[in-house]
Amino acid sequence: MPRRRRGGRVSALEGGREEEAPPAAGAVPSAQWASGRQPEAAAELILLRGIFEIGRDSCDVVLSERALRWQPIRPERLTGDSKYDFLHKEEFVELKDIFSVKLKRRYSIKQQGSGTLLGITLFICLKTEKNKLKDSTLDLINLSEDHCDIWFRQFKKILAGFSNRPKSLKILLNPQSHKKEATQVYYEKVEPLLKIAGIKTDVTRSTNVLAHSLHGVSHVVTATLHIIMGHIQPVDVCTFSTIGKFLRFGFSAMFGFGGRALAVAENHRWMSPNQRMDFAIMKALAKLKPEECEISFLPFNSSQDLEERRAQGYPKSDCNNQWQMIQGQFLNVSIMAIPCQCSVAPRGLAPNTRLNNGSMALITARNTSRPEFIKHLKRYASIKNQFNFPFVDTYTVEEVKVCPKSNSSGHHPEEDHGPHETASGNCFPWNVDGDLMQVASEVHVRVHPRLINLYGRSMEEMNDSKVTCSCL
Repeated sequence: MPRRRRGGRVSALEGGREEEAPPAAGAVPSAQWASGRQPEAAAELILLRGIFEIGRDSCDVVLSERALRWQPIRPERLTGDSKYDFLHKEEFVELKDIFSVKLKRRYSIKQQGSGTLLGITLFICLKTEKNKLKDSTLDLINLSEDHCDIWFRQFKKILAGFSNRPKSLKILLNPQSHKKEATQVYYEKVEPLLKIAGIKTDVTRSTNVLAHSLHGVSHVVTATLHIIMGHIQPVDVCTFSTIGKFLRFGFSAMFGFGGRALAVAENHRWMSPNQRMDFAIMKALAKLKPEECEISFLPFNSSQDLEERRAQGYPKSDCNNQWQMIQGQFLNVSIMAIPCQCSVAPRGLAPNTRLNNGSMALITARNTSRPEFIKHLKRYASIKNQFNFPFVDTYTVEEVKVCPKSNSSGHHPEEDHGPHETASGNCFPWNVDGDLMQVASEVHVRVHPRLINLYGRSMEEMNDSKVTCSCL
């Protein structure tokens, strides 16, 4: 048994010795520290046990393989007092939620050296409402250097075992983003957390960054903590290429109205982001004209469907559907490998698409009147089905080829007010993840299942999540 000094301040013990944990039956963990279902204490190997002051109580603290538990030391005369027992139930924090540990010291002006040791501080990632994460701290107060050193080294060893957590990052900052406050937001909210977690950073200022939120909320601290905690989410990625030439990677694209609206916005960068988006949409609607296109696509077949068809003896050529083609005049063509949920489209620009099932949504809006097309656009902001129009068609596909017909767009050079606003020199504007891409010929889009891992929520938590797109 460990030897304890009165007051709960110091505990001399032999670290690593296996002991039985305090009984956990009936324990009600604190709402602040509880993280999911309480780990089973009885079956875990106890790594360390000792006394620390937590809050204002001297606590019996147990570090096991999965969790840190503590319970106030009860005076013998109060044992069996049901009211006291209810107020002093065991609390815990799971080790997977701890992202850093520091020695807590007090420094004074006259004092030289490392300062007076107060104990250990744990930095913890907590889940809050609406998919948000926040950082918190837990102080384990103990004045013994030897005692704290044993616990500190054990915590460092545990944290080093989380191999999925990054040790260094290349940070790309867009100085024009967030009303030109992105740099300030990074240095005030993001960098301090990365320093606490011991992550080395190399910062570039970049003007062309694709940033997709995978955790359902626009919250910089949540995004940072997902990185620190090593939360990984596999995501499908698309490749965009033209005849004999690779163009870029991406997640979503719009051709026609979506591409031309972005081209207008790029020509008016001097406006604020909200003004620029509204102006670009209004101007693109005012000059709304269809594009003559030939669209070829390969319908999506899940791997399970393919295996079933092969098992039933279908020829190999019949197991994959052949390419299909549609042609005509289109006001807009969307190709999306992610749902693209955002403030202007709560259900998503492609609500039936998933992050990593190996498919894309192909959504076409054929030529129609301007009022009908505007009705279609307004539906994105509501809970109604935005595709319930006779001129709108949707397909689930693996590959798409979009071939605009040259000199058929109906635009006139005298209508141009800038180099990007209309098809110029037979180049057509595409909106790829909010970036302008101009291509003169056919564009081939192909989805690559789970090609990359991004920092975001785990698969179990993605059922009701939202993905923020950066279109316009």
